[in-house]
Amino acid sequence: MAVACPVYNYRESWFALKVRARAELSAADLLLNRGFEVFCPTYRDHRKYSDRIKKVEAALFPGYLFCRFEWSNRLPVLTVPNVEYIVGFGHQPSPADPVEVDAIQTLVRSGLLCRPHPFLRVGQRVRLQSGPLANIEGILIGDRGNHRLVVSVDLLQRSIAVEVDTAFVRPA
Repeated sequence: MAVACPVYNYRESWFALKVRARAELSAADLLLNRGFEVFCPTYRDHRKYSDRIKKVEAALFPGYLFCRFEWSNRLPVLTVPNVEYIVGFGHQPSPADPVEVDAIQTLVRSGLLCRPHPFLRVGQRVRLQSGPLANIEGILIGDRGNHRLVVSVDLLQRSIAVEVDTAFVRPA
């Protein structure tokens, strides 16, 4: 069975924009004022200060936001204060996968608790942060929708696998 590669229509595509740190919301407002469709996913966070705890809106992808525009109309986007560049590979634009943007929008609209999490790939070496297996390192594998940590003993040339909650997993 052949797998079709996505073909992007550069007309009115979602592009990821790199913006200055902690300037995601101000850049989004400026882009909205210029008539662009903007998606800056946020979550409620509790910031602890020396004298209080404050609830703030924080970016799910710190330093990034999504903007829908035609590639030929990119100059007004790039001249917005706090926008550094359009994310791409080399000197080519790379539109965001619309399926991924839709999925993020659905998650944010759902009202479920969303938090930033380190990007993990199956096959990556990881370390468990907490729980009964804290500080154990291994290889992350996926199996029928579950994630398992494989710990190997080189001397014995044997491995064991345990199912883990990826909320406690961080890159090693």
